[in-house]
Amino acid sequence: MPKVLISDQMDPKAAEIFSAKGVEVDEKTGLSKDELIAIIGGYDGLAIRSATKVTKEVLDAASNLKVVGRAGIGVDNVDIPAASAKGVVVMNTPFGNSITTAEHAIALMFALARELPAADASTQAGKWEKNRFMGVELTNKVLGLIGAGNIGSIVAERALGLRMKVIAFDPFLTPERALDLGIEKVELDELLARADFITLHTPLTDQTRNILSRENLAKTKPGVRIINCARGGLIDEAALKEALESSHVAGAALDVFQEEPAKQSPLFGTPGFVATPHLGASTTEAQVNVAIQVAEQMSDFLISGGVTNALNMPSLSAEEAPKLKPYMELAQKLGSLVGQLEGKSITGVSIEVEGAAAQLNQKPITGAVLAGLMQVYSDTVNMVNAPFLAKERGLDVREIRHDREGDYHTLVRVTATTPEGSKCVAGTLFGDAAPRLVDIFDIKVEAELQGEMIYIVNDDQPGFIGRLGTTLGEANVNIGTFNLGRRPGVGEAVALVSVDDPIAPNVIAAIRNIPGVRVAKPLRF
Repeated sequence: MPKVLISDQMDPKAAEIFSAKGVEVDEKTGLSKDELIAIIGGYDGLAIRSATKVTKEVLDAASNLKVVGRAGIGVDNVDIPAASAKGVVVMNTPFGNSITTAEHAIALMFALARELPAADASTQAGKWEKNRFMGVELTNKVLGLIGAGNIGSIVAERALGLRMKVIAFDPFLTPERALDLGIEKVELDELLARADFITLHTPLTDQTRNILSRENLAKTKPGVRIINCARGGLIDEAALKEALESSHVAGAALDVFQEEPAKQSPLFGTPGFVATPHLGASTTEAQVNVAIQVAEQMSDFLISGGVTNALNMPSLSAEEAPKLKPYMELAQKLGSLVGQLEGKSITGVSIEVEGAAAQLNQKPITGAVLAGLMQVYSDTVNMVNAPFLAKERGLDVREIRHDREGDYHTLVRVTATTPEGSKCVAGTLFGDAAPRLVDIFDIKVEAELQGEMIYIVNDDQPGFIGRLGTTLGEANVNIGTFNLGRRPGVGEAVALVSVDDPIAPNVIAAIRNIPGVRVAKPLRF
């Protein structure tokens, strides 16, 4: 039974879902780094919020860890490159708190428009400064979204309901999607020049860091009001303070800061500034939603192999997983075969699918090929870290999909690029379930790839099979299956022989000494 540790405070429904789905669960919150390192080796999964720091040290100690699930969106507290190198899937729950965060952005927009926090403080201080607080309407104002993804699109919908004009800068926003949302897609400079309110809804990346820099803040419309409920680091906070003090920016509301917890900030006390302590996801409904989602996602992965909202591998739904499982097994074996035969000389690989395979999600098939192929470099490789290992070694990976159906109703072909040219292997499924090799280096041969095997290329001459059988018999090697193929017209044949036990080096040497043998290599699947 898989075992999961919940190391941060989480709604009780998370533990209930884990147990109901057959996952053993421990709840141990408030652990120090050393305490977490001491126990993490006993768990297959780690469910966290923002408090637990999943560092390289923690991952190095996590000998059995397969998945880290973040109940929420941000994963700044997880070393994703280290997790990927370790082969650990990292998931988040990007939709569980989307409405809550969008509503918080709208709330802060209202707070800025009507100066609500300052008016509240003044009134409760007994001042009754009715003429001091002159706000602005939201109706007919231009709202500029920086980021129009899941949360940004919800903000847009709410803003349109307030009769605002919504424009958006988002490189990933298609014209069709913008039309569906009822918003106008613009470039960043145009947004800065036109927007009365700017709200940010984008992750923190190298491309978005300080997207509202000093230079860009200077391009904004005088009197603009700025809201950030996304990530700290998107705004140059020192430049924002200066813009508030000069009144170029009429107001700013931040729920996130470059350094958190933000117990000190140069922005604190600045006129027109509103702050909340990262409350974007802090509603009862959101906390229940993200707890349920992370428990369901992690359980699906640990029990059935389903991958949802993973940040370092392709998604694979629980419904897709059973259909793709035999294809992934076939793909992994094909990758392993070509990797064992061609070794580290491979500089590129293409993965082709045709027939029924072409109707499936190809990303998991590609990941499985790479997992098999990269075993030549690492004995801890899996579908998570294989693409990263391939990238580290400069391997050119290509995917090709053919809708046609050839000799087989479904086919996966793996072609490796080597200094000696392209080397291709292909396989199919018998009965839609049993992986079977059907082509190796342009020689037709049908074989199951399993257990201990010997790959032999020899001159296509009478008597060879007898000599090979004798050699293996003298070495006390029992043959399981014997699969043969030949390249017509060139006098070359291939044999894939399965045997009961691992092949000793002296047996391979004896096979190579048989007259007519060109290649003899042990294989393991």
